[in-house]
Amino acid sequence: MTRVRWWILTLLFLATTINYLDRIAFGFLIPEIRKEMHIDDRTYGNLTFSFELAYTIGFLIMGKFIDKFGTRLGYAAAIVWWSAAALLHALARTPVSFGIYRALLGVGEAGNFPAAIKGVAEWFPKKDRAFATGVFNAGANVGSMVGPWLFTAMVGTYGWRGCFLITGSMGFVWLIAWLVLYRTPGEHPSANDEERAYITSDLPAAEEPSIGWLEALRYRETWGYALGKFLSDPLWRFYSYWLPVYLYDARGFDMKAAAWALPFIYLMADFGSVAGGWLSGYLIRREMPLARARKTAMGVCAAMMPLAVTAVLVENVFIAVGLMSLATAAHQGWSANLYTTASDVFPKPAVASVTGIGGCAGGVGSLLFATALPGYLVPLVGYKPIFLSFGLFHLTGLLCLHLLMKDMRPVELKRVSV
Repeated sequence: MTRVRWWILTLLFLATTINYLDRIAFGFLIPEIRKEMHIDDRTYGNLTFSFELAYTIGFLIMGKFIDKFGTRLGYAAAIVWWSAAALLHALARTPVSFGIYRALLGVGEAGNFPAAIKGVAEWFPKKDRAFATGVFNAGANVGSMVGPWLFTAMVGTYGWRGCFLITGSMGFVWLIAWLVLYRTPGEHPSANDEERAYITSDLPAAEEPSIGWLEALRYRETWGYALGKFLSDPLWRFYSYWLPVYLYDARGFDMKAAAWALPFIYLMADFGSVAGGWLSGYLIRREMPLARARKTAMGVCAAMMPLAVTAVLVENVFIAVGLMSLATAAHQGWSANLYTTASDVFPKPAVASVTGIGGCAGGVGSLLFATALPGYLVPLVGYKPIFLSFGLFHLTGLLCLHLLMKDMRPVELKRVSV
């Protein structure tokens, strides 16, 4: 049996890594950017809000676009858009121009996860999808992990504008490899019949119908997935946007100190992402029902959150960083399984649209709890209440998913196009 699917997974991992490098550059480089323009906590919150609002809307647009035009062309269009937007950051002269470029970046970056989830659904059987999702999702952590080192090394030589130019160019290099290498299993010249049979071993033989957004919203499974995203995405977004600023302002870190703390936190998130996906796959191989396996893995991750968020109460820096690492690891283990539930329940032609709806719900939750609001609350109440409030979000999300998705049986779709 050939192993083409693992090369495809490598491309998904690299794209997600680039996605997060482009995304986190602004937050990490903020001390250097502040030397040229005034960006206080409120302004920073507004700038993250502009990205998140565009990202939220972009999920709906990109999810439908990718289902319509396919993973290969849809992913290519998304990375061209967000890489061009990342390059434009180097031209910013005022917070307003930064806000415009952040919004453009958000629209393009929204295409990453719908396309990657759809790619996993096309190339992996259900028993392997959570692990494969955990692997490509680890690219988010690798981007967050290597970014601080990369930016610290580059900023002294090229300045913060040069950092945006370098990371923005990476997407165009990836694009060449993607267009050359990606095809569906049935069309790929390097995949043999044994690999194709393995990929389709647990799929129905009949042609699977596609559905639109409105049709997808009629299914309680869509709402279960969307509520899971709504309640869990805000923690990750808050850490992505505000953790560097918290370390700078509340813990007294400089860029060199942050360059060891942030990589460690996201290295642990890598382990959590892969381990969470592996756990549910292991349980399925031990003949545990799929729904129970996914929920068990998610429950283990969600149960860690009330302890992890106490990092903000700890004076010792190393213990605090360890608890923050637990939070990111648990969240990514949760996400590896949550993302996979969309392809567990819905057929492949509908996966990107449903993932887009969930991503939009996660964006709405992040807009409410993780972007602009902290910019107004931090000067009033500090960071502690905000960090602690996230302790029960994942457990609540798991309860919603359990009640709405129940046993996660594949839904029977009608051919409706909206």
